[in-house]
Amino acid sequence: MQIIAQTDHHVAAIERLLDLTFGPDRHEKTVYRLREGIAPVPPLSFVIENGSGLAATLRFWPVMLPDGRVALLLGPIAVRPDLAGKGYGRALMRHGIEAARAQGWPAILLVGDEPYYGRLGFTRAAAARLELPGPVDAARFLALELVPGALDGVAGTVGRVEGAAVLQAGG
Repeated sequence: MQIIAQTDHHVAAIERLLDLTFGPDRHEKTVYRLREGIAPVPPLSFVIENGSGLAATLRFWPVMLPDGRVALLLGPIAVRPDLAGKGYGRALMRHGIEAARAQGWPAILLVGDEPYYGRLGFTRAAAARLELPGPVDAARFLALELVPGALDGVAGTVGRVEGAAVLQAGG
C-alpha cells in the first residue's frame, strides 16, 4: 500500500468514489458548507492507488477556529467498498495526521464516530466547546489537538476560511 499526493489527475476519480461511498446528497451536509468554494490543503491531500485505479482518498480543508486561528477539517475519507476493512482508511489517517503535525497545524476537526476515530486520538471532549454552523450530531463532532492545549479555552462556532488558499499551518 503506497500513499501518494493527490494530483489533478485524481480529482474525477475521487468525486466518483465519494459519490459511491457517501451518495450524491453528501453535498447537503454542514461540513460541505465549510468546504464549498475552497480548495483542500494541497500538501495534505492523499490517495492510494492499486492495479484497478483509485483505492482510497483523504483530504484536509482549512477552517477558522473561533479564536481566529486556522485549523483543519478532515474529510472526506473514502475507501473503495471492495477494499473496506483492509486498513486503507487507517493508513491514510495516520499518514495525514502525521503530515499535518509535521507542518505545525494546531488541531484537526471531523464529524464521525468516536469509537472508530478515537483509536487515532480524536475525542468529543476536545471539541466540546466548539460547534459547526449547521445541523450536526454533537456526539459525532470530534477533534484532535496536534499541538497540546491548542483548543484550550477555544469556544464558539467554527467558520469558513475566506480569501486566498491556505497553504500553511495556522493560516
